[in-house]
Amino acid sequence: MTLRYHTPLNDQDQRAFGLSTPQPLALADRVRYAELDVLKHVNNKAYMGWFETLRVAHFETFCAAHYADIPMPRTVLRSADIRFVREMLMGEDYVATARVTAFRNTSYTIRQELWSGDLRATLTGVMVMLHPD
Repeated sequence: MTLRYHTPLNDQDQRAFGLSTPQPLALADRVRYAELDVLKHVNNKAYMGWFETLRVAHFETFCAAHYADIPMPRTVLRSADIRFVREMLMGEDYVATARVTAFRNTSYTIRQELWSGDLRATLTGVMVMLHPD
């Protein structure tokens, strides 16, 4: 399978990469040298960046259109629980996925996963929607 980086993957692409349950949003990329630490595995900060990129894409894909006629909210990551399951190394392809697991009046919970052959990391976050003022 040839991965399309930085482009939402459809269900078929996700299954071909090895995900048993396709998610609403999945983006592929590859580990870069700049993301490694002195032990030559991915620095924890890089995971946070990958998850943030995916959260922004998720909001733009699924939420932004609902604010077409009103001021766009400021979205804030209020809390995040990240679990590192297995290390990532230079040159590995990965797919990051995202789905909303709960809604409230001004917030939602997002579940994000990072896959490269198997599950490598997860993030469960609470996103709060604030008024621009």
